[in-house]
Amino acid sequence: MNSSYATGEPSRAEVDALSGPTLVEFGTAWCGFCKAAQPLLAEALVDAPSLRHLKIEDGSGRALGRSFKVKLWPTFIFMRDGQELGRLVRPGSAELIRQELARLELAAS
Repeated sequence: MNSSYATGEPSRAEVDALSGPTLVEFGTAWCGFCKAAQPLLAEALVDAPSLRHLKIEDGSGRALGRSFKVKLWPTFIFMRDGQELGRLVRPGSAELIRQELARLELAAS
């Protein structure tokens, strides 16, 4: 799990070209909802050590977040091979995150 938000962002084409399971997290370090979600995310990711986790700082004028139509933080986009398979906005439990991770695993089968 990445602990800090990257201020530089990949292009949408680069994200869409990623193979395998990927979690793209949008938020900011100062966002209270983002801070509250971090322990939940850490708990859920314990069982997904090989998951690629992109933690992207979002905000006005940030192209990647706009391309995913992010409106609230944190937003978690669950992808496999460049395709969005699930999305959570301000998740309230680690279980919700685990459910989306399980969907990523099912998509691999």
